[in-house]
Amino acid sequence: MPLSHWPPVSVVMPVLNEERHLEEAVGRVLDQDYPGELEVVLAIGPSKDRTQEIADKLADRDPRIRIVPNPTGKTPAALNAGIAHARHDILVRVDGHGALTDGYITHAVEVLEESGADNVGGVMAAEGRTPTEMAVACAYRSRLGLGASTFHQGGKAGPADTVYLGVFRRAALERVGGFDETMHRAQDWELNYRIRKTGGLIWFSPNLSVTYRPRSSLSAVAKQFFHTGQWRREVIRRHPETANKRYLAPPVAVVLLAVGTVLGIIGLITGNSWLDLGFLAPLGYALLLLAGSAFEGRYLPWKALFWMPLVCATMHISWGLGFLIGLHERPKTA
Repeated sequence: MPLSHWPPVSVVMPVLNEERHLEEAVGRVLDQDYPGELEVVLAIGPSKDRTQEIADKLADRDPRIRIVPNPTGKTPAALNAGIAHARHDILVRVDGHGALTDGYITHAVEVLEESGADNVGGVMAAEGRTPTEMAVACAYRSRLGLGASTFHQGGKAGPADTVYLGVFRRAALERVGGFDETMHRAQDWELNYRIRKTGGLIWFSPNLSVTYRPRSSLSAVAKQFFHTGQWRREVIRRHPETANKRYLAPPVAVVLLAVGTVLGIIGLITGNSWLDLGFLAPLGYALLLLAGSAFEGRYLPWKALFWMPLVCATMHISWGLGFLIGLHERPKTA
């Protein structure tokens, strides 16, 4: 593709409380060496750390960076605000805690043109720095943690239900009305679903990779996955046909663990040895976690390997509880 034909690109970043990662994330965008024109639109929410200060300094240093406010602090609102202020028709989504690999934008534009897709994306390459983060990253990439999702594990290039982040054609976003601002989470999956329902193509390329910085504590992972479970239930409520065994496995596991444990306790109290068999559910789950973690985390440092079963249990149970409990207040749809 001749340099004169490279289309201009707008990178849109929803940002909230990203003091730790923002400078690296923006730097990796600016260092892409994309042959065409490039701008970066930072949609900044009301952060509780130095995010705004860091964003302002970055914008002062490089005229390609622009800042727009996102008073709600919600990701879909940030994305829609950033897209509205973006000047170009190819839109690259990047999160404030992600780091693009070299040549990501160039290759994404090539794939977009070659495939004719409305959105292309690749692998969410989770990468931790501390032992806990390494365990979380490993759980993201493994079947034990998040199942067999293509954009976590990789796979062959081709049509997909969804991709990580995404490089979009503006026309496709306008056709479906942009991101649904009532979907505080899972908004990317839901958007890609609507694009596909209107005849659009979502394309996965294993050669596109974005480094993802995972949560650094079990409490943060628990909170993240509890909310993920809540919003996954909301997606299925709105689009029942999207339910599948991978999304339903965590709530089913939580129910089985709870029922088995209660039956086992009743068996101990009443002396009914048959009910004691209920303890096989939590015991079997614990053995599965230990064996699976030893296999999936066999290349981890021993300190990270120690955290692996705890991280996976936190992911499963938090997701399952979130799904079973659901949202406290159902968001109003547009």
